[in-house]
Amino acid sequence: MAETKSKSGLISHGIASQNRKARFDYTIKETVEAGIVLKGAEVKSLRHGRATLTEAWAGERDGELWLFNAYIPEYQAGVLSRFEPRAPRKLLLKHKQINQLSGQVARNGVTLVPLQIHFNDRGRAKVLLGVGEGRQKADKRHAVAARDWQRDKARLMRNKG
Repeated sequence: MAETKSKSGLISHGIASQNRKARFDYTIKETVEAGIVLKGAEVKSLRHGRATLTEAWAGERDGELWLFNAYIPEYQAGVLSRFEPRAPRKLLLKHKQINQLSGQVARNGVTLVPLQIHFNDRGRAKVLLGVGEGRQKADKRHAVAARDWQRDKARLMRNKG
C-alpha cells in the first residue's frame, strides 16, 4: 500500500501511523484489520500523520473491542470540536471476530497490539491489530542477531556481484 500525499501534505491513502517497536517486542501470530470510530477533527489530525501508537493496546470492554492509549493530537486549525488525545476509541469488527479474539486473549495469554493506522482505498481509517505473544530478552537478542546477519549477508552479496 503506497502512501500518497497531496499538495497540501495530507495523507489520502496509506499509513498514517505505525508501531514499529511492536514487531520487536511481540511475536505476531496473525493480523486483523478493524475499522475505528473517529470524530472529524481526529480524522484531520490523522491525515497529517501525527498519531502515535507506541503505548497503545486493544482490549475488550462490554463485549466490544476498544483501542486504548493511542495518541491522536488535537487538530490545531479547528476550534469547533475539541477531543481528548488519549481517549478510548471503539474498534469495528464483526461479533464472531470479537469473540474469537477475546477467546484467544483469555485462553492463550496473547495480547492485541495495534501495528498501524492506515487509510484504505476508499479513504476510511483502519487499524491493523496483531495477535502477539510477548518476547523474552533472549528472543529479542536472537531477533537482533538474525536481522544483523541478514543485513550483512545482503551487503556481501551486493559487493560480490
